[in-house]
Parts: sequence; structure tokens; C-alpha cells
Amino acid sequence: QYSPDNVAGADGDIDPTEITFPGCSCLTSSCVVHKCLCLRHGENYNGLCLRPTDRKEEYAKPVFECNTMCQCGESCQNRVVQRGLQFRLEVFKTEKKGWGLRTLDFIAKGRFVCEYAGEVLGFNEARRRIQAQTSKDSNYIIAVREHLHNGQIMETFVDPMYIGNIGRFLNHSCEPNLFMVPVRVDSMVPKLALFAATDISAGEELSYDYSGRFHNSPITNREQKTVEKDNRLRKPCYCGSRTCASFLPWDSSLFSTP
Repeated sequence: QYSPDNVAGADGDIDPTEITFPGCSCLTSSCVVHKCLCLRHGENYNGLCLRPTDRKEEYAKPVFECNTMCQCGESCQNRVVQRGLQFRLEVFKTEKKGWGLRTLDFIAKGRFVCEYAGEVLGFNEARRRIQAQTSKDSNYIIAVREHLHNGQIMETFVDPMYIGNIGRFLNHSCEPNLFMVPVRVDSMVPKLALFAATDISAGEELSYDYSGRFHNSPITNREQKTVEKDNRLRKPCYCGSRTCASFLPWDSSLFSTP
């Protein structure tokens, strides 16, 4: 079933459609940083392009767009992901990776491409679905973990297996041309937005790193040992990049016991 936006999962733990943010009171066509509540962490976009992360910062700053409750206009520059698809994308059959997704238009670096939307699950339901899969099943569940300022970690699990959008056809690459950013609009439940990591030519396949490591620190020795230990359970990677890790990323936490 196609859905352009996230929906509540079968477990009903999280409702991504609930509006909990108050919104800004800016009475202008486009909000200004330092004056807008939604831009308290700084400006998010330069035109339609995501502003690059400051490499000096340990973590990327959170992205909050203006929302349904805001008084600014629909043309506000802080409304990008919520506008949805702006490029022509095509689902196609790849040689080894099953279905894939490519662009029919040129996409400039930093532009929003599409969202990875589906059922938003709680941890227990995400783990139940993962553990019920066989080696022949495709795994669409993505786990995003964010470090909050108070030391806590916020987890978001999205599964487009049964209900989702075009993002479910994106393949993994060890050298991707997209990267994922959690973008919040109406509530703390983020939209998993995919932006262009580089200029992308028309006809090029779109991909992202399933581990979310793009723009992040390199894999540690401890993580590498864990990865090697779990290789017997992992699926081969056919991205064909120079730095291919041979296997698709693996999230062992969803296989652990409570």
C-alpha cells in the first residue's frame, strides 16, 4: 500500500501524524533565524538546499521545519521536506539487487530527494518483525538513533514493507549519492529525509548507506569485530563501489534478547 508519509505501525505505540509542536508566530512570508522558534538551532536551508554540516561540530544540529501550527506562509524557506517529491524518479529492475530507484532529472548537491516513509514501530515490534524473517526475505526496517543533549538516545524504526513510499526501492551503497537526515515538522517523530550528497546526473541510480554512516565517524575496531562475527548472518552487497564492504550493514541490536 502506497503512502507518501509515515503512518502508525501495527503496534500502535507511536502516532507520527500527531501534531505536538506549537509552531512559530512569525507574520512574514519566510522566517528569519534568531527570530523564529523553529530556527532556534540555526538556518536549515540555503534556498532549497540543506546547509552543509559544520565539520568542527561533533554531531549534526537537529533540523526543525515550520509546521502546521506556524503562522508563516507556505512559501517559507523553512518548508522543504514537507513539500514532498520535486523530482521525477523511476523504479527499475537491477541486475543483482532486485528493484532500484533512479532519477530522471539532474539533482543538485544538497537538494531533498525523497523521504523513507512507512510504518513507525516501537522497538519490540521492530525486533519481532526482524526475527521472524528468513534469509530469503528482504529487510526494509531502518533504525535511526540520535544522541540527545541530555545524554539519552532516541530511536526511530520505520518499516515500509507493507505500507510505504518510493523510498523502499532505494538500494544500499558503500559510496552512496544520498544521505539521510531526521527532519522534524509537526512532532518529535522525525521524517527520514534523503538529500543529495553530490550532484546527481539524470539516469543515475539513487542509493544511501543503510548503516547511516555517511558524514559520520569511521567504523571502530570494536564495531568491526562485531561485524566480522555476524558475517554468517549477513547478506552480500552488490553495490560495486571501490570501498565495498562485501556485506550489507547489520544491526545486531534487533536480534538481541530483552
